[in-house]
Amino acid sequence: MKHLLRKVPISNKQSLIRLVALATAGSGLFFSNIDTDSRTIVSISSPLRESLSWPWRSFQETIPHPSFVSLDPAQYGDLQLFFSRIGSVPSADISNKVSGEVGDGPKPCCGCLGKDTIANAAAMVGPAVVNLSVPQGFHGLTVGKSIGSGTIIDSDGTILTCAHVVVDFQGFRSLSKGKVDVTLQDGRTFEGTVLNADLHSDIAIVKIKSKTPLPMAKLGTSSKLRPGDWVIAMGCPLSLQNTITAGIVSCVDRKSSDLGLGGMRREYLQTDCAINSGNSGGPLVNIDGEVIGVNIMKVLAADGLSFSVPIDSVSTIIEHFKKSGRVVRPWLGLKMLDLNDMIIAQLREKDPKFPNVNKGVLVPMVSPGSPADRAGFLPGDVVVEFEGRPVGSIKEVTEIMGDKVGKPLKVIVKRANDTSVTLTVIPEEANPDM
Repeated sequence: MKHLLRKVPISNKQSLIRLVALATAGSGLFFSNIDTDSRTIVSISSPLRESLSWPWRSFQETIPHPSFVSLDPAQYGDLQLFFSRIGSVPSADISNKVSGEVGDGPKPCCGCLGKDTIANAAAMVGPAVVNLSVPQGFHGLTVGKSIGSGTIIDSDGTILTCAHVVVDFQGFRSLSKGKVDVTLQDGRTFEGTVLNADLHSDIAIVKIKSKTPLPMAKLGTSSKLRPGDWVIAMGCPLSLQNTITAGIVSCVDRKSSDLGLGGMRREYLQTDCAINSGNSGGPLVNIDGEVIGVNIMKVLAADGLSFSVPIDSVSTIIEHFKKSGRVVRPWLGLKMLDLNDMIIAQLREKDPKFPNVNKGVLVPMVSPGSPADRAGFLPGDVVVEFEGRPVGSIKEVTEIMGDKVGKPLKVIVKRANDTSVTLTVIPEEANPDM
């Protein structure tokens, strides 16, 4: 290096930088590029960059710059210029040699979130999202309209929505006698008919007729969702059609009891997507453009607390509609509780006679006169086997029972001192108002 400096005359600063770049190019440490505005950019390879403490890196991390404040050069000096350099596209010869540069790198991998991911997912479902309007009245007087959203899930015009959008709720009655005004994203309007509605789950099906095939959305699955997954809420909040908001899944199995909702057990997807009046019935969509829930409600006194019916539950309801015209729910008359290691340890500490089980479903209460009461269930029983299958959760019991009403079911329970008892229970159809 010294030898090179002695033989090559240095006339200015830029020549010196070029010379340093030539001398060190073989080591892969420094690369110099003269931009068109005569400013010099020096890039450093990843191993060295990670081992150095750069002043501007700590400056960037410690100086707050809120998203609503632009980086004005008059306010931040050369800070904006510097940030643009960090994110600028390297020249071809540099990008070929240095990996991991910020800029136009490889496109996001499958399942990764890119700049167009949410827009692409929304574009896939958007044409199938519709606006629903139903005149509402009280004692024969029109008092307004019930406004909501829906999703076309079949090209023949089958629309998935919320029951409270299209049927009688809270004393207000539909004046349209089961008819619904449907507006598509492209502006076309149809008269729809309410085919099925389940008040307990708040899910309904509306049908429209079209001479041409209609856009439809693909139904996904909600069983693999995890807290933190990106989701998109679509619909017509406050009658503002074609509105999209994005957020993440906050909880995948929010119980109805957590929300103070009585009656039979229900589970919801909790998200922080912004939804408002008019979003009801609209789709909750994953980044693959699949419907994974139906937006149903929010907490009025809070932000970022929205709830949707998981699409797996909705699919089951749709199958019930097709098979029976209604949702058939078997009722045993048991209050059940999932057991885990902590609960089992506490119960054993309280009662040494508690059965020696690793998992199961605890029965803390039996309704008098119910099918379970007649079958011989007792408070304190632990259900360990249902129809010949080991069970460890209420969900498993529900899945095995399905819609079996009037059919005998064999259940094995464990009681104090590890006594096993086989019971036969015949479920009855539940009253939706329970």
